[in-house]
Amino acid sequence: MPNFLHEQEIRDRYSIIAGIDEAGRGPLAGPVHAAALIFPKNYTPSWLTLLNDSKKLSEPKREELYHFITKDQKLTWSVATASAQEIDKINILQATHLAMQRAVEGLEIKPDFCLIDGRPVKNFPYPSDGLIKGDSKSYSIAAASILAKVTRDHLMMELAEKYPHYEFHRHKGYGTKVHLEALQKYGPCPEHRLTFRPVQSALTAQTQKS
Repeated sequence: MPNFLHEQEIRDRYSIIAGIDEAGRGPLAGPVHAAALIFPKNYTPSWLTLLNDSKKLSEPKREELYHFITKDQKLTWSVATASAQEIDKINILQATHLAMQRAVEGLEIKPDFCLIDGRPVKNFPYPSDGLIKGDSKSYSIAAASILAKVTRDHLMMELAEKYPHYEFHRHKGYGTKVHLEALQKYGPCPEHRLTFRPVQSALTAQTQKS
């Protein structure tokens, strides 16, 4: 379960620490999201023990925690994106790092240090370090993972109404059988990542038909 040990280890050097995580690197459609979140020093809200890696929680639990986090006025947080077009232009890894940078830039209070889920991000414009599986080790990163995941899911639900053929509400853009079949039948929409192989394949098939 997450805790504040990693934050505490660097408190002697940095006072304002932001946890950062992303959601949506793997899907074939939609933007990649990143969230940055700062817990005040020694702040332990009642809902903290419910917090965990967003991937280990059910959708209702994530929604519940999202409500707690976004309504908690003692927290400082920001969510940002990099679009499907940006992903195609600079690749998914660089787009993810761009979304992370934007999330930090969106914070009302700028952190002294960023604790990022995964490997260290080279040339990140803020003092930072990576923490492998950080969303299951750090409360700051775990809370950021909830924000990124739920915000992205909400967006994909909206896109499901705009592009009903693809049923984004069912798979959130991941390459499920339903999604791949829709891609082959209808081709990609403006929210698809054209550099991802299944989308490229569908686009080639549509071009050959026309």
